Amino acid sequence: MFATPAFAQAAAPGGAASSLISFAPIVLIFLIMYFLMIRPQQKKVKEHRAMIEALRRGDQVVTAGGLIGKVVKVSDTEVEVELAPNVKVRVVRSTITQVLSKTVPAEA
Repeated sequence: MFATPAFAQAAAPGGAASSLISFAPIVLIFLIMYFLMIRPQQKKVKEHRAMIEALRRGDQVVTAGGLIGKVVKVSDTEVEVELAPNVKVRVVRSTITQVLSKTVPAEA
């Protein structure tokens, strides 16, 4: 019923090694979250920012609301989009989700 003194002494705590092993699952979960969720999202945001910076007059774009139009005027924070003849709408740059067709740069 009772354990011998030699057997009781063998069950001593592991010390620093066991505390590191107990944190390993937390670190592993964080690494998995980083590579599967955070990193791809940062890449997507970077590509969207580059697309918005490259907007020019004449590009055909899609807004977050689903409107398709042609860029008429570009400013720092807004873009003027022509949806139909004589129908122009000012749109915040970050709400442009896709560029359907790019214009060819003019020859110098």
